[in-house]
Amino acid sequence: MTPLNVRSWAEEVAVLMASRLGGVRRGEVVTLDVMLRRRGRALPRKLYRKAVILRDAEAVTNIPKIARQTNFAPAAQAHADLVAYLKPFGRLTRVQERATNFAASVVFGLLVLGAVILWVLVWRGWL
Repeated sequence: MTPLNVRSWAEEVAVLMASRLGGVRRGEVVTLDVMLRRRGRALPRKLYRKAVILRDAEAVTNIPKIARQTNFAPAAQAHADLVAYLKPFGRLTRVQERATNFAASVVFGLLVLGAVILWVLVWRGWL
């Protein structure tokens, strides 16, 4: 378990949190620290604590001397638990969200089109 592994684990958990829990703008690159501040409380309490352990382990990797002396086994367990919780909700939920968003945009477009047609009819005096 090297510090590079811990960084990749934190990135993976941050991406999974962003896809599952939201809270990310389009094109924005997120870190685990940012995701914990934005959407961390959406996790169950035990998993939130594990995410904090992983975040703290990632912060330790920025200090090489301390990183060599640190045991990253709790971070590995935290990563495994977080991925096990966040991963299954990915594919089907994302497909359902995309379909719902598409249907909502079509309905909104039809609503705007109907309002414009009604406005034109009133403006022309036909209604």
